[in-house]
Amino acid sequence: MTRAAVVAAVGAALPASVVSNEDLTARLDTTDEWIRSRTGITRRHVAAAEESTADLAVRAAAQALTSGEPDHVDTLVLATTTPDRCCPATAPAVATRLGLTGIPAFDLAAGCTGFLYALATGAGLIAAATARTVLVIGADRLASLPHPHDRTTVPLFGDGAGALLLRHGTAGKPGALGPVVLGSDGTGADLIRADHPGALHMDGADVFRRAVDRMTTASRQAATAAGWDLGDVDRLVPHQANSRITSFVARQLGVPDGRQLSNVAEVGNTGAASIPLLLARASSDGRLKPGHRTLLTAFGAGLTWGALTLTWPDLTRTHRLEGAPA
Repeated sequence: MTRAAVVAAVGAALPASVVSNEDLTARLDTTDEWIRSRTGITRRHVAAAEESTADLAVRAAAQALTSGEPDHVDTLVLATTTPDRCCPATAPAVATRLGLTGIPAFDLAAGCTGFLYALATGAGLIAAATARTVLVIGADRLASLPHPHDRTTVPLFGDGAGALLLRHGTAGKPGALGPVVLGSDGTGADLIRADHPGALHMDGADVFRRAVDRMTTASRQAATAAGWDLGDVDRLVPHQANSRITSFVARQLGVPDGRQLSNVAEVGNTGAASIPLLLARASSDGRLKPGHRTLLTAFGAGLTWGALTLTWPDLTRTHRLEGAPA
């Protein structure tokens, strides 16, 4: 049997502070209706000044480890656009705080597609027998990147972290990661960029067009590689950039609204944390069930994009999402 990476547990964490659209209208030239109609977002979680990317990553990862109860973790991969420092990487500190000092731990930067790149990296390590268990984390503090008075970008972003624990297993087993499609295009590097916190620039119209095109194409390629018809997809899990992009992608793929998972209204765009946060929430609230044929897809700064398939496993131990209302 072909060696494969299998999802063994999920974890997620959100900051306690919630910023509603009404909170933003008090300081920005915008309205709740304007934000909702263009993004689908009603609120977002924002980290406190003293709350770091590592803090969020540790909380999400600890939840996955508690749920998965691994005997050992061989490698930790942290996908993030907002490391706590330029140098050193954030991942080694996260590993040490989790009691995993000594294992390989590294950051991976691929924008909002980072978590899919990190899953592919973890799966590759397991397939090559370099690791048996890999902890994959996506964590970002994107709310700090826009200029605080930019009405077009501030409403989009929130903070959070999510994690998946991958174990070695066999292809075709529930939870086994299927074919991965990844891509990049540096000619679009300036379409989404932040030279420093408070200086985020985004060309919304061009990003929208490219995101829909690349996510749709990658999703079709991943489904074909897995031997799936798009009609076989039970759950589409797109990066939660905004509701208009995800709706267009679902429409292009022919995936009905009831099969598209979303939490963008409650958390906004959380970057590399977006997909694992959504997986954790949907698994917990019953929208994502064992046996569901699941298609993940994302697009982000770089430009980067990707998609992969898996059949969702039975994760019997669940935890309420930290920072979310009961």
